[in-house]
Amino acid sequence: MAALTQKKRFYISNLIKFVILLIGGFLLMVPFIWMISVGFSRSANVTMPFPPSLIPKDPSWFNFGIVFENGQIFRAYLNSGIVTFSSVVLGVASSLLGGYAFSKGKFKGKRLLFIVVLATLMIPMEPRLIPMYEMFNKLGMLNTFWPLILPAMVNGFGIFLCKQYFDRLPDSLRESAQIDGAKEFTIFFKIYFPLTGPIAATLVILTFIWSWNDFVWPLVILNNQNLQTIPLYLASFTQENGTSLGGLTMALATVSVIPIIILYLFLQRFIIQSIALSGLKGE
Repeated sequence: MAALTQKKRFYISNLIKFVILLIGGFLLMVPFIWMISVGFSRSANVTMPFPPSLIPKDPSWFNFGIVFENGQIFRAYLNSGIVTFSSVVLGVASSLLGGYAFSKGKFKGKRLLFIVVLATLMIPMEPRLIPMYEMFNKLGMLNTFWPLILPAMVNGFGIFLCKQYFDRLPDSLRESAQIDGAKEFTIFFKIYFPLTGPIAATLVILTFIWSWNDFVWPLVILNNQNLQTIPLYLASFTQENGTSLGGLTMALATVSVIPIIILYLFLQRFIIQSIALSGLKGE
């Protein structure tokens, strides 16, 4: 009887958690569903649907047809793809190497250098805009993709995340390899790197989202319309002739987030695995 009562409590507890998570998940999804709904609304460019509805009253592919009609969206996709892919490769590689060095390496000033890396997290983007602009201006890199790619090589958050992950991996692996005569890069690439799948996947997702959605820095650096990334191209649709084109903007916004959704669906297993691994080790 006591076991049955305990089982019933366990069932009710899980049911309550499920309902709370279901409601929370639905509330998080509402803005996204509303964005898609407005994108499919034929009359949203004239007046935004009010009261807001999750199902369009006049569904149409008109806005999506306009988005792809002139082909500029493909150029913006290509530009964002170049910037994001380069940022992800450089950012993830430098974060893994930096995290490994701060976790397993032994060198003078390691603690001080790590504090400096952490200190970069305290400085928001706005105070750095003018110095970075002046620096890339003197290097002659304005109106190129380099100012959008190179800063990704120093990712304080990524290095911190990787250090925490490498701290959880046993030092005995490195010591055994050193006894066998392996060099540091060999130890990293052949022993530790194959174990970094979950944290690398998490970094790929985070870096991809940050780079793909970045708006302010590309707005400062890029003045050439042919170099517009997706957020800049999306901004150019927010107003036309003084009137907000809500349906067209939402259709373009829906199209712009498709790569992020696809990437997340492919890598979600690794992200969940990373979180689960951290939880187990923290016990």
